[in-house]
Amino acid sequence: MICRPFLPVAAALSLLAASASAGRVADVPPAMNLTAGLPGPREAAPMTEADFDALPHVTADTWHPVVVSLAAQAQAQAPSAPTPRARAYEYSDGYRTRAKIHRYASFATLPLFVAQYIEGDKLFDGEGGSKSTHSALAFSIGALFGVNSVTGVWNLIEARHDPNHSKRRMVHGLIMLGCDAGFVATGLLAPDDDDGGSSSDRSLHRNVAVTSMAIASANFVYMLLANR
Repeated sequence: MICRPFLPVAAALSLLAASASAGRVADVPPAMNLTAGLPGPREAAPMTEADFDALPHVTADTWHPVVVSLAAQAQAQAPSAPTPRARAYEYSDGYRTRAKIHRYASFATLPLFVAQYIEGDKLFDGEGGSKSTHSALAFSIGALFGVNSVTGVWNLIEARHDPNHSKRRMVHGLIMLGCDAGFVATGLLAPDDDDGGSSSDRSLHRNVAVTSMAIASANFVYMLLANR
């Protein structure tokens, strides 16, 4: 006796056996559609103008603080560029010796400038200045300036490949060479010892001398302070 739960299975097997014995295959009922009766995919409803206006809109007041904040954070996190180091340049012993001579000669020239200005002012005003003293001071200044010119130009040539402070050295050297020309012009414009020269000649001689001494002194002090 077949149990009741197996009756449908037994009936299906009997039907298949009968169809096979008749030489044909029984029509099998179509498979059950498991999705039958379930709702299909919903189509999105078209957006209306009212729906679009209800969406949050991005304005300049909204994104500008955000962009500024992000830019500030990126700038703060970015690695800072390394400070360029001055290239080391090796000078010769002769360069250092000439630099010392140049510096000491410059120090010795400054008091001579002061003494020459005082002595020349006495001669200009006719207050009993000594022409021999004025000439001796002029000779001493010319000798020291000659030493400074030789040592300065020599060192300027040796330091031409040093990129550190090259513009400063070049400007200093050109100004001092201009002062050299001024001192040469001062000697050429000196009044004649016999008659003392005219007032205009003496004024021109004095103005060129004072201007040359003032520019040379300022240039020396500037280089002295810049190299400290």
